[in-house]
Amino acid sequence: MHEYSIVQALLNQCEEHAQRNGADRILKVVTKIGVLSGVEPDLLQRAFETFREGTLCEEAELVMNMQSIVIRCPDCGVESSVEGMALACPKCGSLDTSVIDGEDMYLMSLEME
Repeated sequence: MHEYSIVQALLNQCEEHAQRNGADRILKVVTKIGVLSGVEPDLLQRAFETFREGTLCEEAELVMNMQSIVIRCPDCGVESSVEGMALACPKCGSLDTSVIDGEDMYLMSLEME
C-alpha cells in the first residue's frame, strides 16, 4: 500500500511548513489528487488517520479535492477536462492529446495555529 509512504511524505511536508511559520499545530490539510495519480482516497484517509498521531497534524482534517484529467490538443489548441479515460479531444476528435493535469497529488494549503 503506497499510500503509507505518501502520507509520511505529506506529514513531513506539513511539519516543515508549520515549523517555518511558527505554528504549534495544523488544523486542516488540503490536497489536490489527480484521478490518474494512483492514489486511492479511502486508503489515503486511513493512512493519514493512522500516521498523524504524535505529529502537528494529530487533530487535522484531511481534505481531498479530486482533479479530473485535463488534456491539451495540439491539433486544434483546445484544453479540455475529460471524464474517465477518454483522452480524445472533445472538439476535433484527435487522439494526439497530452495530459496536462490529473496525474499528480499536491499539498494545496494548510490551516495552522
